[in-house]
Amino acid sequence: MKHRIAFISDHASPLATLGSVDSGGQNVYVAELARQLSAQGYLIDIYTRRDHEQQKEVVEWLPGVRVIHISAGPATYVPKEQLLPYMPVFAEEMETFIRRNQLGYKLMHAHFFMSGCVASVIRRQLNIPYVITFHALGLVRRIHQKEADQFPVERVSIETMLVHDADHIIAECPQDKEDLVEHYEACEQNISIIPCGFSPREFYPINKTTARRQLQLPVNGKIVLQLGRMVPRKGVDNVIRGLGNMKKHGDPVYLVIVGGEADMPEVLNTPELKRLQQVAAGAGVLDQVIFTGRQSRQVLRYYYSAADVFVTTPWYEPFGITPLEAMACGTPVIGANVGGIKYSVADGRTGYLVPPHSPEILAKKLDQLLSSPTLHTTMTRNALARVRREFTWEKVARSMHTIYMQVYRKPAEERINNWHDSLLLKDIGQFLKESFFVPGVIRPVPGGS
Repeated sequence: MKHRIAFISDHASPLATLGSVDSGGQNVYVAELARQLSAQGYLIDIYTRRDHEQQKEVVEWLPGVRVIHISAGPATYVPKEQLLPYMPVFAEEMETFIRRNQLGYKLMHAHFFMSGCVASVIRRQLNIPYVITFHALGLVRRIHQKEADQFPVERVSIETMLVHDADHIIAECPQDKEDLVEHYEACEQNISIIPCGFSPREFYPINKTTARRQLQLPVNGKIVLQLGRMVPRKGVDNVIRGLGNMKKHGDPVYLVIVGGEADMPEVLNTPELKRLQQVAAGAGVLDQVIFTGRQSRQVLRYYYSAADVFVTTPWYEPFGITPLEAMACGTPVIGANVGGIKYSVADGRTGYLVPPHSPEILAKKLDQLLSSPTLHTTMTRNALARVRREFTWEKVARSMHTIYMQVYRKPAEERINNWHDSLLLKDIGQFLKESFFVPGVIRPVPGGS
């Protein structure tokens, strides 16, 4: 008998085009985990918000995987920072869909804190347990982004409730677990560390010259690759400044930057692009920087394979899937010593870890790696071995299956007792209704931190 699971991913649809401001690692995580779980015998329904009028309510995406679009707010793009007020409606519409179609879910897996709000409300109505992967924590984000963080201040209080309400929490790396325990007083026994992964069918080494010709990139010289969302916290400016601090090599060194809001690098569609162009001009490397715009997922393995080194130096990173994809294509990684990157990149073996705001140190590591063919070959071999051994989506799904079974096999009486205790904090649905619309106010959480 196949078990039916509901994924809730409020803003991150597996059908979305990757590389835009609100489309990235979470979309990949949801898509690939669902794909692998369905291969292991699960039936997965992914609930996400309708953001286009032409979207069908139900999309049969893969064998055993459906995407269900929930009407909550306008059927157009809304920044995820503005979606929280629509979550009560999301929960109501999702519950209606479940009841109308008589869907017997064994469990819900909430992705992101807003999805956790929905899962908490539905559990109280339908007695379906839920696990949650936060993908990012509001308090950690606020520490690093300060006033640039545009999420409602209520986020931290809601996350605190969810930490004590969920049947189980999935942390993506040891730092994620430490943050949950330290900042949210989470119970360590209720947290399992399961990392992100990569798909070997999608990411594998391609001959470097072949890849560069396919992408019409310079065949000669060294290529440093930066790939991801075009937002300040990703630290792309730091990589550009790092390029400007490098020593002069015999071969030219290019920085290829993949990402943005459009397929072509246009300032109008990607405001961050203009700032980065100015940074490159100020660092004297504008002629060495190649902006490609947003690229389809099908060609990313060519970019990873075309590069001599992949660099990612965000201010913080809950996990970071791109380093895994780069290593899977045989490309060493220089990454910021933060979050999941310091977990996936083995410093000195598969690449290097550097402080996130230190272009001089980044330049030194780039010089070191690009000037030694022997070191580069060793790190390439180590990167491939590590990522294939530790970080496939198939392995992630097997680990997740174990957690799912532990949760839905727990005696119902025990779950009910846990839920009753969580109500001492406060019903999340009621909290949302009371909190909006009073901007700038964090409601205290009784019994919380």
